Amino acid sequence: MAGVKSTASSGKKKSSTVVQREDENSLALIQAVQPDQDAPITSSYNDRIRPLLDTVDKLRHLMVTREGIQLPTIVVVGDQSSGKSSVLESLAGIHLPRGQGICTRVPLIMRLQHHPLPQPELFLEFNGKVVRTDEEHVSEAINLATDEVAGLGKGISNAPLTLEVRKNGVPDLTMVDLPGITRVPVHGQPENIYDQIKEIIMEYITPEESIILNVLSATVDFTTCESIRMSQMVDKTGERTLAVVTKSDKAPEGLVEKVTADDVNIGLGYVCVRNRIGEESYAEARVEEARLFETHPQLSKIDNSIVGIPVLAQKLVQIQAASIARNLPAIVKSINEKLGINVAELKRMPPKMSSVSEAMTAFMQIIGLAKESLRKILVRGEFDEYPDEPNMHCTARLVEMLNQYSDELHKHAETKPAKNFLMEEIMVLEEAKGIGLPNFLPRTAFLTISYRKSFAEKVWNYVEEVVISVIMQQSENYYQLQLSFRRAGHNLIAKMKERSVNWVMEIVEMEKLTDYTCNPEYLSEWNTLMSQQDAFMKDVLTNEERPAKIKLNGFGEIEVGKLRDYPHVLQQAFDMKMRMTAYWKIVLKRLVDCMALHLLLSVGNLVNREFEIEIVNELMGPGGGIERMLEESPAVAAKRLKINKSIQLLKKSKEIVAKIMDKVGTYAD
Repeated sequence: MAGVKSTASSGKKKSSTVVQREDENSLALIQAVQPDQDAPITSSYNDRIRPLLDTVDKLRHLMVTREGIQLPTIVVVGDQSSGKSSVLESLAGIHLPRGQGICTRVPLIMRLQHHPLPQPELFLEFNGKVVRTDEEHVSEAINLATDEVAGLGKGISNAPLTLEVRKNGVPDLTMVDLPGITRVPVHGQPENIYDQIKEIIMEYITPEESIILNVLSATVDFTTCESIRMSQMVDKTGERTLAVVTKSDKAPEGLVEKVTADDVNIGLGYVCVRNRIGEESYAEARVEEARLFETHPQLSKIDNSIVGIPVLAQKLVQIQAASIARNLPAIVKSINEKLGINVAELKRMPPKMSSVSEAMTAFMQIIGLAKESLRKILVRGEFDEYPDEPNMHCTARLVEMLNQYSDELHKHAETKPAKNFLMEEIMVLEEAKGIGLPNFLPRTAFLTISYRKSFAEKVWNYVEEVVISVIMQQSENYYQLQLSFRRAGHNLIAKMKERSVNWVMEIVEMEKLTDYTCNPEYLSEWNTLMSQQDAFMKDVLTNEERPAKIKLNGFGEIEVGKLRDYPHVLQQAFDMKMRMTAYWKIVLKRLVDCMALHLLLSVGNLVNREFEIEIVNELMGPGGGIERMLEESPAVAAKRLKINKSIQLLKKSKEIVAKIMDKVGTYAD
């Protein structure tokens, strides 16, 4: 059974848990750094791998995680009073803050480095400063730094402290110790202390690159531990969770079954340890720990490969080395990708200008880009700049509007053609009294032509939306000019709209002046309609049955009762009606064609000439705005600063990882 000491041999067995979980590219590296199981903690990390951890620590110090690049991290979690601090003290050989309630109120990044120094060197980094301390005062220094970061009292903060320990005999490890989990706030703690702690823990353990060191007390049921529940939320299979069981001497009964049954799915296995007691030195504690697991009736049944602080240190350095080897290529790739994205983004930003000539160059470039964009979407019918914005596919939308205009014109002209049939023509003839027939357009025809004015306004309202949208997009980096650009766009369209309306009214006046066409379709249509005249006159005037309604092609059923009162002008009125009907069809086609040509010409003039003139006059006139281009907007300035900082950080990160990649390749050979 795994975890139970073999009766055939009491020798220590080397665990292959980590190796089994690594890919082939990392296997050689992992094997290269596996230490001798019997060696002391000081030798548990191959010297060739120290640069790997230094690389990750340097990236962490640069805060490259702010760029969304996750780093391999051993994250230490545990319920309050689980013995988390005791484990870290045993690994580091130093005293950490202790007391009632939450001892760790901020994330504590512990960097342990084996150095053969005569005296240990300890440094605390927080709030941009470095404080030197020593073994005797490190606990007090951590408390003071925590108070400065998280405030006095018992509240917590997500701002980390970094404790660097350079000491002979410690394993080369970097771990992040997080606040112990508590559900019930004590006096001085916020009511939502559990939610605050959970938020910090989830932030650190969620990334796939994080290794979770879950500290469990042997005195509790593992399945009830809050730290287990949290780790299972992000690591359901347990493939990146290692459990260390503390207080083994306090609850030895059934512990071997707990760690072998694995009811909580710990993929990287368990390590059982004994906490340091009282005034024991760390060396004495290790001796007592070894004696406990060798001689205790229950605990001696646990396999030596999963007991003791030295074994825990060995497992951690193996896991850490494997994790770095596995994730480093992805880190390099992410750094290069994000650096490329930021450099490209910076190039797309407008350059900072220091002279009016530079501003003028940028201004003319904006106009040129806007003109070309308008030319593409309004004239050439290209919409590659706006593939997903149908409203900017202008030529298609203008054709739709013209087709709709044509349909509405015909529909308007044909509204109830049978109602009061011939009565308007008869009234005109009666008023003429034989003194000559005036040029005549029916009232409905005039109303139809007048409708053309509203259509022109509709078209230019649409064009205005397009022009404003394009010019705003091209000048988005020059907020100080956008008001002037928008005003120029409105003024330009207002002028174009006024010209079109005047042109429409002139067309109306021309059509009212005379009825003229040389289109042969007119005579053809008129002859077709007049072919019904004889039958119509007979049914109205001489048919003995005197029908109340007569069906007439092109008009439907018409009432003819009133028409019998005007026999003397009926034939002339019918002829006039048919002439106007045939003529009106020609007029409608003429109106649509002329409107289409007028719009094409006007839009072309707008793009090729009027647009630039209006924009230049607006910006170069009194109180012009070219000089304002020298003032960078707060938003653009902040964005530029942020991108530059990001680029500098990523360049430094790239330099750091570049120095180690050749060594990684050497280890893998």
